[in-house]
Amino acid sequence: MANSGDKKKLKLLFLCTGNSCRSQMAEGWARHLKSDVIEAHSAGVWPVEVNSRAIAVMAEAGVDISSHRSRHVDDFEGIDFDYVITLCGNAREQCPVFGGKAKLVHVPFDDPTWAMGSPEQIMAAFRATRDLIRAFVETLPESLTSNTRTRKSGRR
Repeated sequence: MANSGDKKKLKLLFLCTGNSCRSQMAEGWARHLKSDVIEAHSAGVWPVEVNSRAIAVMAEAGVDISSHRSRHVDDFEGIDFDYVITLCGNAREQCPVFGGKAKLVHVPFDDPTWAMGSPEQIMAAFRATRDLIRAFVETLPESLTSNTRTRKSGRR
């Protein structure tokens, strides 16, 4: 894709169950790394507050998501997304239909909120997920057009 002056930005929605961790990280990375070509949003099928550990590990990497708020996927009804990227199986199953051209891409990541162990082991799980999501976001938008798991967006 050319620079943002030549083409409009791709509109992406990162969707997870709670919009508390993985989808917030993905939105943060997309805004931080790809704001010239991507308009990023995130939501959850059952939103809860943004996870404080997600905020902390993103801050360690130089990305501030402390002002992010969890949103319900229905808040985005009527928006013409190019892609809806589900980051967990539950979100993929619960994903509503988005009209227009929206394509669903499923790219699952382990949920670090389920990590067990010492506080450092739990933070290590959050850092690992953060880094995997960053690596994925760095491939955008090119990887979306070659993703074989793309299909028309969800169900309602």
